[in-house]
Amino acid sequence: MIYDVDSLVTVVIPNYNNITLLNNLIISLSSSISLDQVIIVDNASQDGSVDYIREHYPDITLVVNDINKGFAYAVNQGIKLVKTEYVMLLNNDTVITEDTLLNLIKTINIHPNVFSVSSKMIQYHNNDLLDDVGDEYTIMGWSKRRGYNHNVSEYVDDEEVFSACAGAALYKTAIFDEIGLFDEKFESYVEDMDLSFRARLHGYKSYYSSNAVVYHYGSATTGSRYNPFKVRISARNNIYLIYKNMPLWMKIVNGIFILLGILIKYIFFTRKNFGKEYAEGIMEGLSTKNQLTKTKTPFVNSLRIEWLLIKNTVMYLK
Repeated sequence: MIYDVDSLVTVVIPNYNNITLLNNLIISLSSSISLDQVIIVDNASQDGSVDYIREHYPDITLVVNDINKGFAYAVNQGIKLVKTEYVMLLNNDTVITEDTLLNLIKTINIHPNVFSVSSKMIQYHNNDLLDDVGDEYTIMGWSKRRGYNHNVSEYVDDEEVFSACAGAALYKTAIFDEIGLFDEKFESYVEDMDLSFRARLHGYKSYYSSNAVVYHYGSATTGSRYNPFKVRISARNNIYLIYKNMPLWMKIVNGIFILLGILIKYIFFTRKNFGKEYAEGIMEGLSTKNQLTKTKTPFVNSLRIEWLLIKNTVMYLK
């Protein structure tokens, strides 16, 4: 089947500073899609990003925010403007290849119940190593970034994953009307896992596209893999994820494993001098969780998810 990328896909890019990286991404996009199919949502950049985009890329739709409300808020602004069948989300520190979008479209059409497709993300500064090939979730309440630091010769088949990484993923636009957009209370981090969990509770799946290559600089906005902000927000959002999406029976069955997971993570971050921030995030999540709306879905779908979590945990521990 022949796919017309321009008529099928709109690209949404949340941006905060990093003009150079953003420009590299736009240049890479221009070889595979018309720039009038690109939406950039700027989260109050202070490096001249807005003026630069307006001057050099007038065809791009630009949304400008006065304050930075996080990733989820920004991408939701972009998604609401999309009129195409698919929306591609890209971090501003990525670079795509010419066939990336086409290969994502091919994979998302594998099965009608596929909601999102994750790219084959490769570390920009070390092209021999993978960065992310879709994410998994376990009964310990842990997200696992598949493929991280594995050789690029691995993960050569398209396959189902628990969640697509929103840093470089394709979504079916219409399904957002059914399951909702990214939860803006998450701000940044874990919001893509929450979205995929909700999608699964509604009967949809996520896949990984082995030929959809995206190069990723990594931590270009927050500055490092671990920092006080990221540790605290991620810990809080993991509590949000469990509270929102796990029905009571799943919380009971997995409760001891979740507590164990929290303890192990606390020890891990304490050794990295972030124990205080991790504990603060957990406490914030517990004290503010009632602000979120719980996901209501059929029992059979949550049962399927529980089986996936068990399998992912076994694979994680191997």
